[in-house]
Amino acid sequence: MARRKLPLGIQTFREIREEGYYYVDKTAYAWRLVSEGKYYFLSRPRRFGKSLFLDTLAELFAGNEPLFRGLYIHDRWDWNVRYPVVRLSFAEGRLETRAELDQRIRSLLAHNARTLCLEVPLDASIAETFIRLIEGAHARYGQRVVVLVDEYDKPILDNLTTPEVARAMREGLRNLYSVIKGQDAHIRFAFLTGVSKFSKVSIFSGLNNLADITLSVPFATICGYTEADLDTVFAPEFAAAAAEGKPLSREAVRSWYNGYSWGGNERVYNPFDVLQLFFFREFRAWWFETGTPTFLIDLLKARRFFTPQLEGLYATEELLSAFDVDGIEPEAILWQTGYLTIGAVHVTAGVTEYELKLPNREVRMALNRALTAALIPTRPTASVTALINLMRAGDLERLRDHFQRLYTSIPHDWYRKNPITHYEGYWASVFYSHLAALGLELIAEDVTHHGCIDLTVKLPERIYLFEFKVVADEPEGAALAQLRAKGYAEKYRGQGVPVHLVGVEFSKRQRNVVAVACETC
Repeated sequence: MARRKLPLGIQTFREIREEGYYYVDKTAYAWRLVSEGKYYFLSRPRRFGKSLFLDTLAELFAGNEPLFRGLYIHDRWDWNVRYPVVRLSFAEGRLETRAELDQRIRSLLAHNARTLCLEVPLDASIAETFIRLIEGAHARYGQRVVVLVDEYDKPILDNLTTPEVARAMREGLRNLYSVIKGQDAHIRFAFLTGVSKFSKVSIFSGLNNLADITLSVPFATICGYTEADLDTVFAPEFAAAAAEGKPLSREAVRSWYNGYSWGGNERVYNPFDVLQLFFFREFRAWWFETGTPTFLIDLLKARRFFTPQLEGLYATEELLSAFDVDGIEPEAILWQTGYLTIGAVHVTAGVTEYELKLPNREVRMALNRALTAALIPTRPTASVTALINLMRAGDLERLRDHFQRLYTSIPHDWYRKNPITHYEGYWASVFYSHLAALGLELIAEDVTHHGCIDLTVKLPERIYLFEFKVVADEPEGAALAQLRAKGYAEKYRGQGVPVHLVGVEFSKRQRNVVAVACETC
């Protein structure tokens, strides 16, 4: 296969097909959706291909046959029928008041009316204008209407730090979306996408007939690139990189950018990351750097979130869907925004539970860097490379000095204003996020026959087992004593590398590490 252009930032199906860009065929999913149902909702993180899929649906229903030649759906679709399409997108810009939202909605409705050559009463209420638009399109074209909504929730998400504004946005959007159900006789198909899964009671109270395919196994790979996609569609990019003397290790690509799952057995790559990698030939946190919501970091800090839990959380589908302005659970927002993904699905007595985990190296490193910055306002200037080298070399004395400097760097005002420093979880969170930001392989609450190791760090050269204790004042030696007494090292004996026990004790009074006791097994 010949190399094609990389569709960096392009979400227009027509341009991709006509200009010869790489395209991963997702039309099999479109065919199944249209054949089996009518109203759908899909939640996926930002930059995962939702907008492109929505644009593909728009071109499909508009009957633009040449764009689909050679694709799965081409020989299955009736190209003699064309449907009027109403498209609403809240992806562009930031709306900060209800008045701005209403103005945007009216502008979108007016634009659709012009596109469909209709006249609608723009001075009427938003709901009435939307109704007249749908009914008018059906009457004019003789086919029921297709309604596509992109980033349905963005006006709310952009204002989560000001709940009163977010609530006003929610009411405005609920007023808009409630029209769709009432227009059932005039609608052929409706598809809404967004990042979050707001509860149906809060925003879809008038649209309770949506089929939520977010966690539907048949649609688990509707967005994102699969391993097979990289092997076939993007094979020329791997070949080109190798020919240029810059081969891209498949193992490294997988470790950095694969790992996302929405309930199926197959994991997918973040498309944005893959395209950036092929273009720049560089491993970086491309997706993360496009903008981590400040409210997410602030929420985790305010909730005293125990960051080692990022390595393994459990949640029900109800919890993952329980997202609203007045009640945001950290697990739900981390999952919906793409910082956690489904690691495994457990079904017991008819109850489904999801095991959540960090998807890949990019998210683990970048998210923990952001969390470290939040937990430690003034970070030490020690070199990241130097710390990794110390751990690889097993220089326990200098490691002790490094961690003491880490906690010494926290300003005293921070302690006085933040009671979280009285909790063992705070100290462990700082420690975990600091190490996770280095990209090391970590196991939080590592299970053994004798109990749980607080933190295991695995390097090719050696393994570290950490136990954390908070003491009143002076060192007590309890952390290292527990590692010995529980025989935690037994799990890793025989692996051919040294195992280091590291007991870390924090003093409430001194606000610092007062003991880092180490020994090698």
